[in-house]
Amino acid sequence: MNTAQTSTSPRMVEIEKAEGIYLYGPQGQKYMDLVSGFNVSNIGHRHPKVISAIKEQLDKYLHVTVYGEFVQAPQVQFATDLLATLPGSFESVYLTNSGAEAVEGSMKIAKRYTGRRQIIAARKAYHGSTQGALSLIGNEAYHQAYAPLLPEISFIDFNNQEHLSAITEQTAAVILEAIQGEAGVRVPDIAYMRAVRKRCDETGTLLIFDEIQTGFGRTGKLFAFEHFGIVPDILMLAKGIGGGMPLGAFVAPKRVMDVIKDNPMLGHITTFGGHPVSCAAAKASLEVIQEEQLIEQVEEKAQLFLQLLSHPKIKEIRGLGLMMCIQLDNFDQVYNVSKYAAENGVMIDWYLHCETALRIAPPLTITSEQIENACAVILKGIDIYG
Repeated sequence: MNTAQTSTSPRMVEIEKAEGIYLYGPQGQKYMDLVSGFNVSNIGHRHPKVISAIKEQLDKYLHVTVYGEFVQAPQVQFATDLLATLPGSFESVYLTNSGAEAVEGSMKIAKRYTGRRQIIAARKAYHGSTQGALSLIGNEAYHQAYAPLLPEISFIDFNNQEHLSAITEQTAAVILEAIQGEAGVRVPDIAYMRAVRKRCDETGTLLIFDEIQTGFGRTGKLFAFEHFGIVPDILMLAKGIGGGMPLGAFVAPKRVMDVIKDNPMLGHITTFGGHPVSCAAAKASLEVIQEEQLIEQVEEKAQLFLQLLSHPKIKEIRGLGLMMCIQLDNFDQVYNVSKYAAENGVMIDWYLHCETALRIAPPLTITSEQIENACAVILKGIDIYG
């Protein structure tokens, strides 16, 4: 195999085609995708409206120059539509290629705007694999092999109000996932999130939410921060934002974003960020979510999963909306159940910092019948290997 491998045991499942919630192999194998390409395919694979928008943009232009220099209609139109869904404090969108790049840009503007250097993140967080984003992952095992990483990064326990005293007048930003994903879908208390917001306000610290996994309807709201009744200062997006195309973004008040314009000029630049084809796909994807009222269906579908996934060997099901986690006892169970499910047409997975749980994050377009079929396979796997 000529492409780089990221583990010693890749799945090695060849995919020839994808459509709706299904992946297809070269010999006609059919797999229900219950991880949505890791929370990317929120509206399913190859939605007709997204494909049409991509084709229309292909006939106009592809890359023309580095981001921010020319006026490109797909970028402007998508940013306008995105801002219309957000509170008025968000005024400026910086488009990137990926979530990790959104994290890198957010860290830079937070330090530049506040004039401070310390950044606080949470243990067991996941924010990406570039060196800056990796520095925010509160898991020492992932730091050691690539040290030294960024200095002046501190860690607190997620959902623990006692640790918030670590946020001081020296803290540039607190960067948190709205819901911890790779820790095994850890949903914070509303009181905790409001306490974080209050402490950041008291110390002049920017609150940055990573909604790379949770954004665009995954939790039953367009953005997960809406569940907590607070608004972050900077919002980081990717994955589901692009309708299957590579795209990320960080969104902030104009006064914060404007720090990259001078001293030095071009303080943050990207060649391919906000690619016009990706932006056309993103605009169409957001329209699909709104027009097909997919968010309004999330809670009912989540409840059906919870109702059907009843098994004595399941220790707990955590989650919010269609971002769910099935907690088992050990990794052997998770590996074998996942393998059985794949062999029987259902793709599930586990988590970077929680290998004892199964990941469930289907496209929001999944039907009740498909949920029933998927749960039957998962339960059978747990019967055999749980």
